[in-house]
Amino acid sequence: MKQDLKTLYLDSIVTKLQKDFEYKNIHEIPKITKIVINRGLGEAIENTKIIENSINELKLITGQKPIITYAKKSIAGFKIRENSPIGMTVTLRRKKMYDFLNKLINLALPRIRDFRGISKKSFDGKGNYNLGIKEQLIFPEIEYENVEKIRGMDISIVTTAKSDQESFALLKGLGMPFHK
Repeated sequence: MKQDLKTLYLDSIVTKLQKDFEYKNIHEIPKITKIVINRGLGEAIENTKIIENSINELKLITGQKPIITYAKKSIAGFKIRENSPIGMTVTLRRKKMYDFLNKLINLALPRIRDFRGISKKSFDGKGNYNLGIKEQLIFPEIEYENVEKIRGMDISIVTTAKSDQESFALLKGLGMPFHK
């Protein structure tokens, strides 16, 4: 793998961003604050073993135990009852965040079939980037034999950038493979 992303950020990206966007204060320079990984488990209502398998997968991928999210109200059309488990989330900060981002950029994304880069259109207008992954098998920790069903996850990279251009420059500097 490449060098540690935090040292890369501190050594080269900070000075490049400060020069490109003409920041007067070092605290204006955008940085990544957290990475949030979400997974919805609608079918967990009928089978509770799905939740256990999903918790183990996300624990392997992120190195941190996920929090189970529960339904806030009942929806009869989807057969959801109030307080039934419907998903899970993991919030990564500091070292685990940089380790996960390094693994995502250098190991997981290149393993996607016919990968040509990720979309530049997934910024939210406030400097955050959202990425949807269709299958968990792209992560090297997940073994194909142990997977019951292929499930995706949503990854949100939250930054302190004020605009999408600043966030794009930050992620591009970190090595995020954007589509040309």
